[in-house]
Amino acid sequence: MRIAVLGAGKIGSAIIRGIKDKYEVIATGRSEETLKRIKELGVEGTRDNRLAVEKSDIIIISVKPQHFKSLYSSLGNNIWNGKKVVSVMAGVKISTLSSILQGAKVFRAMPNINAIVGHSTTAIAEERDEEIEDIFKNIGSVYWVSEELLDAWTAIIGSGPAFMAEIIDAFALGAVACGMPRELAYNAILDMVEGTVKFLKNCKTHPVFLRDQVTTPAGTTIRGLMVMESEGVKSAIIKTVEASYQRSVSIGKEIDNAIKS
Repeated sequence: MRIAVLGAGKIGSAIIRGIKDKYEVIATGRSEETLKRIKELGVEGTRDNRLAVEKSDIIIISVKPQHFKSLYSSLGNNIWNGKKVVSVMAGVKISTLSSILQGAKVFRAMPNINAIVGHSTTAIAEERDEEIEDIFKNIGSVYWVSEELLDAWTAIIGSGPAFMAEIIDAFALGAVACGMPRELAYNAILDMVEGTVKFLKNCKTHPVFLRDQVTTPAGTTIRGLMVMESEGVKSAIIKTVEASYQRSVSIGKEIDNAIKS
């Protein structure tokens, strides 16, 4: 089976890295830098998207949403029959893709940047397919979801690593404010986060249970929690996710309108 990855950016390159030893891969890029990256990954590279599609059984579209219209316009028709096409573009709906990639069986997937280290958390919509699932299992865990959940998934899981990085950096800055060397604090914080995740997964309980296990009367934790409450930390995170979700929805509408125009 040959897989074409159209667009070898961060996510495209991570997918290539995860599947190249199991599948025959051809990847595309517009710049010399991208083509060089593809070569370094040890797979075939080309600027010719049509050639990549024609030579492949499964096509993964990994370009920025705003570049999609120029991509499909350059490809023409009559090349999609019998192909499976997976879009990892934020917001672009299956109905939009199916209307122009005629003859293709279309899926949407939303991995995240953790694919670079083989720990992506990927959602795929909508009809379950073992071949598509196997591809994404090579870069992490896979969840099959209804398409209506993908914009929320994009906000929580796609953008989530950036939000978590900000929170972790805030912990590190807090440690520095308390007199701890940043490098020591940063490494310890990462261990703490990893341990917390393992605790929650193993105990299969609500996060509030862990919070209450740590919080003792008149202790250090309750003082910190009081500040988090007064500063609206939870509310800010909820609003962060909601804003990201709304942007994913609007991207889909923008691309749909651009295609129809």
